[in-house]
Amino acid sequence: MPAKKTTRKSPRKTAKKTTKKAAASKSTSSGPPRKRPPSASGSKPRPKIKFGAKKSARKKAKKRTAKNIFTSFFALLWKALTSPFRYIHQKTHNWPAFPKWFARVTVPPAILGLILFAILWSIYTFRASLIFDKELVAKMPSRSTIYDRHGDLIGHLHGDNRYLAKYENVSDNFIKALIAREDARFYDHGGVDLRGLVRGIKVMLIDGRREGGSTLSMQLAENSFSYDGKSIDGKFLEMALARKIEANFTKKQILEMYMNRIFWGGSIRGIESASRNYFEKSASDLTLGESAMLAGIISAPNAFTPFRHLDRAIKKRDITLRSMVKYELITQEQANAAMAETIHIRPPERRMNKKSYVMSTLKRELDIILEKNNIKMGGLTIKTTLDFELQKKAERALQDHLRNIERKPAYFQLHQTHSQYNHQGDPQYVQGALVCIENHTGGIVSIVGGRNPYHSEYNRATHSKRQIGSIFKPFVYLAAFDKGMNPHQYVSDDRIFRGEIKGADPHWNPKNSDNTYRGSIRIADALAQSRNTPAIRIGNFAGLDNVIHTAKQAGFKQNIPTQPSVYLGAFSATPLEVATAYTAFPNDCIVYRPYLINEIIDANGKTVYKGSGIMGWDNHASKSASRAVSNILEQVTAHGTARRLRSTYGFHKPAAGKTGTTNASRDGWFAGYTSRLTCAVWVGMDDNSTIYRGATGASLALPVWADYMKKADARYPAGSIKNRAIIVEPSSEEVTPRAIIVE
Repeated sequence: MPAKKTTRKSPRKTAKKTTKKAAASKSTSSGPPRKRPPSASGSKPRPKIKFGAKKSARKKAKKRTAKNIFTSFFALLWKALTSPFRYIHQKTHNWPAFPKWFARVTVPPAILGLILFAILWSIYTFRASLIFDKELVAKMPSRSTIYDRHGDLIGHLHGDNRYLAKYENVSDNFIKALIAREDARFYDHGGVDLRGLVRGIKVMLIDGRREGGSTLSMQLAENSFSYDGKSIDGKFLEMALARKIEANFTKKQILEMYMNRIFWGGSIRGIESASRNYFEKSASDLTLGESAMLAGIISAPNAFTPFRHLDRAIKKRDITLRSMVKYELITQEQANAAMAETIHIRPPERRMNKKSYVMSTLKRELDIILEKNNIKMGGLTIKTTLDFELQKKAERALQDHLRNIERKPAYFQLHQTHSQYNHQGDPQYVQGALVCIENHTGGIVSIVGGRNPYHSEYNRATHSKRQIGSIFKPFVYLAAFDKGMNPHQYVSDDRIFRGEIKGADPHWNPKNSDNTYRGSIRIADALAQSRNTPAIRIGNFAGLDNVIHTAKQAGFKQNIPTQPSVYLGAFSATPLEVATAYTAFPNDCIVYRPYLINEIIDANGKTVYKGSGIMGWDNHASKSASRAVSNILEQVTAHGTARRLRSTYGFHKPAAGKTGTTNASRDGWFAGYTSRLTCAVWVGMDDNSTIYRGATGASLALPVWADYMKKADARYPAGSIKNRAIIVEPSSEEVTPRAIIVE
C-alpha cells in the first residue's frame, strides 16, 4: 500500500501564524478592541498624531538640515584650506628632502596668507568706498576773515584757528622738513608704505616702542573721516581710505590738504596759522630752521610748543634737520647753518587773542545770519560796514574822556576808577557806549560797547537799555509838526496844572530842569533849550498814540509805556536804537535798518548774503516836519544845550543834535548828526547810580561825540545839512505869541 503523502509547512508561514495567533490572543485578553477612524478607502482608520509631535519632528528635521549644511561648509572650508598643502605635497613628491620639506612648510601658509589678505582687502576696500567722500577730504574748517568797508583786515571768527594756504604759498623748506619727518617715501608709495609698516612692526617687537608706519595719506584719512584709528580694524580701514585718497588726488593736493589740517597745539591748525602764531610771518617766508622746528613738534605739539618749551622744540628741530640730511633733502652745511639760526618766537604780550566789543557784535550778527554748517566750517570772507581806523579812534575817544571824568573830585569820592578795578566781580567804574551810522545806508561805521572787554563783556551799545530822557523830545516835536504845529508858534512854559494833560495822573507835576518858568516861549526855542513843561504840552497836542507811533517808526523797538511821561523820554532804549532813530532827521524821515554785515562770500567765491535794507517810513508831511525839527536841532549846537560843541570842543562843521540827562545825573546822552554820519553817545554807571552831582549830557557825552566826529570828518566830510532835494523852511511871518494847550 502506497505510503500517504504528507505536506510540510514552511517554517516562515508557521511563524507568521503563530505570531498572528499570539497577537489576537493578546488583544482578546486585554479588553475590548480599539476603534479606528474610518479611512477614505473604507479600510481601518490610522492612529492620530498630536500637533506637538509634528512640531518637534519639524524642529528635528531643521536641525538635521542645518547640521548637514554646517558640516558640508566646514568640509568644504577644510578642503580649501588644505588644498595648498595637498598640491605642494603632490608637486614636491620627487624633490630632494630639504627643498621638499622647506616648500611644504613655507609655501602653503604663504598662499593662504595671500588669499586671506585678498579677501580682507576686498572687504575693507568696499567699506572704504562707503564712507569715502572726495569733498570731505578737501573741505576743512577754517577761520572766517573779516574786513572793514575799505578792505582792511579786522579779525577772524568761527571755524578752527586756521588759514588755508595753497601749496605754492608754503615754503619749500617746510615741505622738505615735513616729508623727512613724517613720510620719507611719500613720492614712492601709493598711500600705504609696506616697508614702513614692516619697519614699525620690527621696532615694536625688538625695542618695545611704537614707531609710526602711517603715511601722510593715511594721516589725512584719519583727519578727514570718523573711525577708530587706534584699533587693528581701524588701521586696515585707514589703509583702504589712503588708497582711495591717492587715486583721487595728486601728491601736491594731498600735501596741501595735509598741511592745512595739521594740529599744532591749542587752537592752531594748518601751516599758515602755525607760522603766524609762532613766528608772526607767512608760511611762504619760513626759514629752514623754523620749518624744521614746526615739522619736529607735529607728533606732540602741546608737549613741545616753543611758547613754553623752546628747548624741547629746538631738539626736535635738530632731529628733523638730521633726517633731512639722511634722506638727502638738504646738505650737512645747510643743516649746520639752520641749527645755528636764532629762532624768534612771538612775544607773550602778542599771543593773547584780543577781545573786542565790535567782534562780539559781529559774532552775534553772524550767528543769526549764517546756518550752523557755515559757522562750523568757516572759511568765509565777511565784508562789514565798519571803518576800522575810525573804530579805533572811537574807542580811544571814549576811553580818554572817561578817564577825565574819573579825575573829577565829585566822581572819585563816589566810585572806583578803571585803574582801581581788581578783576573781582563786575566793574564799578563809569562806562560808556558809542554808535555811529552812515545816514544814507544804515551801515554801522563804529560801535563801542564799553571800556574794557576783559573786565566786562557786556555790550552796552546793543544791550544796555537806559532811560533816554531829553534826547527823545525831538520825536515829540516831530509828531506835533506833522499834525500841523508851527515851530514859530508859542507855547506855555508855566507849571503843568491839574487835569491839563490827557491820561496823566492828577498828582503828576513835572518841573523844568532849572526850576524856572518863563511864561510863553517860542516852540523852536523850547526844544533848543530842552524845556520840560513845553515838551509835555506839545506832546499833549500831538497825542500820546501819535508820539508813540512816531517813535516806533523811527526805530525805537522797546515797549514804550502809554503814559504822558513818555514826552520827557521816560522809557529805556539802547544807544544803537537812539542812533538809528536820529538818522530820520538828516534822511527826511526815511530810516534805514542799521546793519554791520555788507556781504558774505563763501570759500568758493559765491556771495551767500547781502546786507542793508530800508526800514520804511516816507511821506511828504513827515519830510516837512523832520526838516523843521532838524533846523531846530542845528540851533541846539549853536545856541542851545550843546553850544559847547562849537565854543569849547571846536567842532565847527554843520551839525545838529540834542543832549539828554536823566534824573539825578544817572545817564548822560548826546545824539547828533552831520550830512554823512549820525552818532549817539551814552555815559553812565552800570548800577544806574549817580555819576556825580551836576553831571549833564553836555559834560558827559558831548565831548566824546565832538572828539570822534572831528576825526571822522577827515574821512566823511560834513556838508550842509540843508542840502536836500526839497527845502521846506518854517514860515517867516510874524506869529502872535500864544500858548498852545489844546489838542
